[in-house]
Amino acid sequence: MRYEYTTIPQSEALQALNSLSNSPSIIVDPIRQPLIFGAPRAQKNNWAPRLGIAYSPGNSGNTSIRAGFGLAYDVLYDNIGSLAVPPQVGSTNDVDTSHPTAGFLANGGLSGGGTGISVLDEATARTNTSNWIPPNQKLPYTISWNLGVQHSFAKDFTAEVRYVGTRGVHLDVQDRINVRDLADSTHFLPTYLAAPSQATLDALPNTLDSLVSAGSRFIPAYENAGFGSNIVADLPIGQSIYHGLQTSLVRRFSRHWMLQGSYTWSRAIDNSTADFHSTDLTPRRPQDFQNWRAEKAVSALSRTHRFTFAAVYDLQPFRGSNWVMKNLIGNWSFSPVYTYESPQYATVQSTQDVNLNSDSAGDRVIINPKGQGGTGSDVLNLCNSSLPAGNQCNGDPDPNFDPSPYVVGYLATNPNARYIRGGPGALPNSGRNTLATRPTNNMDLGVYKDIAINERMKFRFGAQFNNIVNHAQYIPGSNPGQGLGVNDITSFNTFGSSYQSFVTPGNANFNNPKSVFASNARSVALVGKFSF
Repeated sequence: MRYEYTTIPQSEALQALNSLSNSPSIIVDPIRQPLIFGAPRAQKNNWAPRLGIAYSPGNSGNTSIRAGFGLAYDVLYDNIGSLAVPPQVGSTNDVDTSHPTAGFLANGGLSGGGTGISVLDEATARTNTSNWIPPNQKLPYTISWNLGVQHSFAKDFTAEVRYVGTRGVHLDVQDRINVRDLADSTHFLPTYLAAPSQATLDALPNTLDSLVSAGSRFIPAYENAGFGSNIVADLPIGQSIYHGLQTSLVRRFSRHWMLQGSYTWSRAIDNSTADFHSTDLTPRRPQDFQNWRAEKAVSALSRTHRFTFAAVYDLQPFRGSNWVMKNLIGNWSFSPVYTYESPQYATVQSTQDVNLNSDSAGDRVIINPKGQGGTGSDVLNLCNSSLPAGNQCNGDPDPNFDPSPYVVGYLATNPNARYIRGGPGALPNSGRNTLATRPTNNMDLGVYKDIAINERMKFRFGAQFNNIVNHAQYIPGSNPGQGLGVNDITSFNTFGSSYQSFVTPGNANFNNPKSVFASNARSVALVGKFSF
């Protein structure tokens, strides 16, 4: 049994400075807690039990049955609090650097004194409030369980089959608690695969302008209380679940060779994979801030199949010969490693504000059930007949003309595409992580030559071939700019315009990994080692 107590970071405790903005009548969905600004209360009941069982039936000792259960707590990184500052310490004083102020430092420099804390009235504080931290700390934790059978046979072989499960609870997610969609299932602009008649367009009830002007994107309870900015909150509502069937076969090193093969069949599901901007392949924020159920999908971390095979073969054709034959011609070893892994899934995105909540980070696309594979399509505006004469719905020559009062729908430029980019005010019907990238299919090889100088001293030199067959693998994580490949363990980020273009239908880079990811070209490293 393990007990953990984690105190509240000072940066989070600063929320108490904004206590005059407390609005207990506002209940924050989906955690069902009042909108109270104060120092979060630390958890004091974090007990983490672990239990393991091992049993060997019979008297041979060749078979083992193992099972385990455990609960483990994590901590929240400190920059959650350092970024979620209240308006009393989040405001800035601007200085006009284009016109130097005479006697600036002599007159006290920046105004406001030395505390760095601004005293605000209630209305100003609520207007400028842009972050909130829940009053009750909920640390993320995992629940893990496993059951496996291991059996040894034929002296040198061991086989194992295991079931492994892991559930993540209270994982951190990023939300905007006071923002709602203006385009929803009852108020949206339709997307067509074939051009409808003008009569059909004229009969449509909504225009882009009417959707935008129908109301505020802020939830009325917040707006009526004076909160006029996006309130970003890191909420403990993230969830994940993993189920895996893990198998392995090992032959221990004997008579100059060994091998190890393993295969895992698994699935990971979550409702948020990245809570900060570390990737554009799966958004850090939800499409609809008020509907987290729609975010549940296959995780970007899920790999359905993973197979690895590794071997070592110690070639010694002249083991009993003289020193020259054994060391100059013999003493070679070979170490091949083969890896196959199912692809990462990415979220196809419109990269524009489709649901009209002033945030495009998570807005997805429209799936055409009869579309072809991983093809994508952009859309054109469709306007009603009230469009002023001489103007165009798309590409109008007058740069000052705004077609939004007349746009009533959208037309896919490629009606056979699987993924269609949503226009502003459209209704996306796709989920997270529906686009498979490319799998890992990699063969490495190590070749080594040993020279035994005497019984104690030995020199080894050789070569390590990563991706020895030079098989092109355009997969996420292989960033040309960072030089990363399938054999690199350096952390990486997949965010930026190139990654956004990969998941945006209608873009030339859409689902085109060769234009975004590196090929993981073959690399060779020469090694040498002297031991004594």
